[in-house]
Amino acid sequence: MRLSTITMNGAEVASIVTACGLIPVATVNEKLSKQWSTNLFELIQTGQLEAMNDWYRAGGKAELEGLSQYAIPKHEAQYAPLYRHPRKIWGIGLNYVEHAGDLAEKAPTVYPGTFPKYDTTIIGPNDIIKIPVQSEKTTAEGELGVIFGKKCKDVEEKDWLSVVAGYTTIIDMTAEDILRINPRYLTHAKNFDTFFSFGPELVTPDEVEDVMKLKVATVINGEIYAQNIVSNMTFPPSYLVSFQSKVATMLPGDVISTGTPRAVHIKDGDVAEVWIDGFEPLKNPVVDLKIQK
Repeated sequence: MRLSTITMNGAEVASIVTACGLIPVATVNEKLSKQWSTNLFELIQTGQLEAMNDWYRAGGKAELEGLSQYAIPKHEAQYAPLYRHPRKIWGIGLNYVEHAGDLAEKAPTVYPGTFPKYDTTIIGPNDIIKIPVQSEKTTAEGELGVIFGKKCKDVEEKDWLSVVAGYTTIIDMTAEDILRINPRYLTHAKNFDTFFSFGPELVTPDEVEDVMKLKVATVINGEIYAQNIVSNMTFPPSYLVSFQSKVATMLPGDVISTGTPRAVHIKDGDVAEVWIDGFEPLKNPVVDLKIQK
């Protein structure tokens, strides 16, 4: 199953992605006598997403086909971030060895290089990435996101999928020139407003045959800048889920952004994207606040 959050009548509402387009959960509730939350974050937090996916796989997908007249075509949908206030966002730095060369740094090998992202960085598909006035070199990084579906602690790597609600596409930003001054400035460099684009779809794990075979690409102005396969990560998603749960209790809706094949320098007027095999692309235009002032 795939879900998105779209803006309708000024509200951000959960929708199920179908072959005909997006069907708001409120419409599903009305037409199929369901009582699902119409907020994607609440669906995850309350365990309803898991129940909804069980229904979807047991015949719900066919029931949704009968609601095709209520579907909103993808090209007409106004996407929002999947949700705006996860308790935790963990970024993973230099998880593909090739990316370490961009910063002339040695890739972590003992533990993942982690950093927090604040929820005030979150934007959605087609929202504007704003290069801050403090930065002369900001980069965009296409990444695979992993979303927790359950409260969990000390998860073993073999059990990682039991606590995962789904995957998504992410564009993470870095004020690289600030980071180069001192690596201790990482949290500063990562947390300007608009520095975390999130969506447009949550893809449940059963939709992905083998996450390790997914190709992740950072794309600039329609051209692939860099791409790599998840299996080439130093620390794969299974390890990251286990590792983070052994550091801190993970909560439903928490996010791990698993690292980028390579960061691309962005400038005013660019369009940054992430492409992942089988996922809806995530795209954001870029504005430099120094030029726009």
